[in-house]
Amino acid sequence: QVRLIESGGGVARPGGSLRLSCVVSGRTYTNYHMAWFRQAPGKEREFVSAVTWKGSVRYYADSVKGRFNISRGNAANMMHLQMNNVKPEDTAIYYCGAAEFGELRSASAYRIWGQGIQVTVSS
Repeated sequence: QVRLIESGGGVARPGGSLRLSCVVSGRTYTNYHMAWFRQAPGKEREFVSAVTWKGSVRYYADSVKGRFNISRGNAANMMHLQMNNVKPEDTAIYYCGAAEFGELRSASAYRIWGQGIQVTVSS
């Protein structure tokens, strides 16, 4: 059973930094494109950032461009989101997703999801 395990997150002050990580756990020979989506209370799940399986192409939502950086880890099954200069509006539950193909900015492309991890930005 392939599962996505998220780590990192927590509480940060405005202007601070957080680093989220996601690991593909389980036996698989599939090379997944991976992404982060987030959902705040009362809002729909929104795209944050995505990266192709080779790490060659990266996508960012306009709201995080210039502040967040997505990357693959040393191993192909690892992915990280470096969140810099965080803002209160970044507060949400962040979900890691894995996709084989599709429009990577759309949640519909992702077949596997992590359980979500809380990010809170507050002074």
